[in-house]
Amino acid sequence: MGKKILLEHINVPGIETFDVYRKQGGYTAVEKAIKTMSPDGVVDEVKKAGIRGRGGAGFPMGMKWSFLAKPEGVPRYLVCNADESEPGTFKDHYLMKNIPHLLIEGMIISSYALGANKSFIYVRGELMYVIRILEKAIAEAKAAGFLGKNILGSGYDLELVVHPGGGAYICGEETALLESLEGKRGNPRNKPPFPAVKGLYQCPTVVNNVESIATAAWIVNNGGDAYAAIGIGRSSGTKLISASGHIKKPGVYEIELGVPVEEFLYSDEWCGGIRDGHHLKALVAGGSSVPILPANLITKLANGEPRLMTYESLSEGGFQTGTMLGSGGFIVFDETACIVRNTWNFSRFYHHESCGQCSPCREGTGWMEKVLHRIEYGHGSMHDIDLLVDVAKKIEGNTICPLGDAAAWPVASAIRHFRDEFEWHITHPSEATQPGAVFKGEMALV
Repeated sequence: MGKKILLEHINVPGIETFDVYRKQGGYTAVEKAIKTMSPDGVVDEVKKAGIRGRGGAGFPMGMKWSFLAKPEGVPRYLVCNADESEPGTFKDHYLMKNIPHLLIEGMIISSYALGANKSFIYVRGELMYVIRILEKAIAEAKAAGFLGKNILGSGYDLELVVHPGGGAYICGEETALLESLEGKRGNPRNKPPFPAVKGLYQCPTVVNNVESIATAAWIVNNGGDAYAAIGIGRSSGTKLISASGHIKKPGVYEIELGVPVEEFLYSDEWCGGIRDGHHLKALVAGGSSVPILPANLITKLANGEPRLMTYESLSEGGFQTGTMLGSGGFIVFDETACIVRNTWNFSRFYHHESCGQCSPCREGTGWMEKVLHRIEYGHGSMHDIDLLVDVAKKIEGNTICPLGDAAAWPVASAIRHFRDEFEWHITHPSEATQPGAVFKGEMALV
């Protein structure tokens, strides 16, 4: 059983309430930070921890905090990105629903460290019941003196606001989120300037993910060095993984970074293995936006070493033979999955969610969706496969925000590793279009 930092008390009855959370040691980190530590001292502990952003990008959280500009007479803001929209990812939803006070405590500590007196939690609009849970938790924390004016008699004030989004995936990108929070259409901004200099209302702003902020309490209570000792190398600490697909035990799991992928996939402690009578065909390790990997590249690296659940090991070999940890959306496919259909489905999503601001993304995502639809439904040609690769290359790296890359990578990687399956759809259209039809050619199954 690995170390639990975020989900240690997940099964305690009533943990969503202030009183029960408090009995489990809740808000002691707020007391420690505000009464015994300076804001810079909190930032230093987060730097020591080496925690990397858990929303997908993996940028060091303490370094991001240290970039925050501090001009005199200008407010600073902390914004929690709870607009969890990546297909295959549901860990933040799980955390907010079950232990809302863990996020509230993290918001108080992080806001104190950054000198923010008003902070926001931006939650996707479909999760209205979660918004009500958070608002209740905020009211409980305020009634207990942990929010509002003069927190714990320290002279520090903090107002915490929960803001519902409109259900747009693009608002998971931090600058599009800020535009939405200001009441505008959620279009990503050109950078620079970065939010740390000009963010919300053109003031210095830090945007962090739910999981990232929720770790602040443990780091303050136990120290950055203790957190850095968990995990392996630059992948320190624990990570929440949303596991779904053709596995026996879908769910949200907290792992110590460094667990072998094969162990996470087959251990009864976590996924429990592939459903009975079936074999692993492919895996998306970090949500729909990361490259898909076939079975033979998931369990072992090129040198024969096991592939680990870390930022570095999953990306070993670049996009030729590697992928990304991303947001931790762990989607498993067995041999009954059609890679072409799955890729088309992902492309439909990205075409629908593109804000349309950048031509390569606006036009390219639609083009990829149409071509993939053509192949899936028996009207494709061999030229279409190379056309998809070409369009993906023209999108990648040519857009304001990463949505273009997120749309291109799944398509390019699916063709790279499963080209024969795409070709089969073209050469055997009558078979491929039958309900439940799946390519039966050479596959590296585990």
